[in-house]
Amino acid sequence: MDEMDHKFLILWAFDCSKITLDKFEMKYPNEIRPRISYEKSLDWSLGNIKMPEAKKAILDCHKVAKELNDLEYGDYCHGIAQACSTVHVKEHAFGLVIYELSGLVRESGMANYQLLISEKVEYYVERLLYWKNGDVDDRLWAKFLMK
Repeated sequence: MDEMDHKFLILWAFDCSKITLDKFEMKYPNEIRPRISYEKSLDWSLGNIKMPEAKKAILDCHKVAKELNDLEYGDYCHGIAQACSTVHVKEHAFGLVIYELSGLVRESGMANYQLLISEKVEYYVERLLYWKNGDVDDRLWAKFLMK
C-alpha cells in the first residue's frame, strides 16, 4: 500500500469498502449516512464537490459508528469512513483494513477468526494488484489528485 499511487489506492478503497457498505446496509437499511459518505467522497475524488461537503459526510459516517450499540458494525462503519477519507490522504486506507478486520474478529469470535482474516487479507492483496496494474488514466480526477 505504501508504494501505490494515491489514485490507485483511492480506487482500491472504494472497491473494497463497497462490500462492507453493502453488508452494513443489509443490517441497517434505514441508516443512509454511510452511503452518503461513500457517494460524496466519490464525487469529491472526481472534482464534483469540494472537501468540506465530503468531510461532513465522512464525519457523519464516523458518528453513526459511535451511535450504534453494535461494536462489530461500528467497526465496519468506521472502516467505510476511513476508506472514504483515502481521497484526502492515502494512509487512511489502512483504517479500512484495521477497522474491517476488527469487525470480522468480533463477528466470528476469538476462536474462529483466523480463516476469515486470512481470506480477507488475500482479497485485499488481490484487489491491490488489480488496481495497481489497472489503467485509470482516462478517469476524470479532481485537480488536487492530479499533482
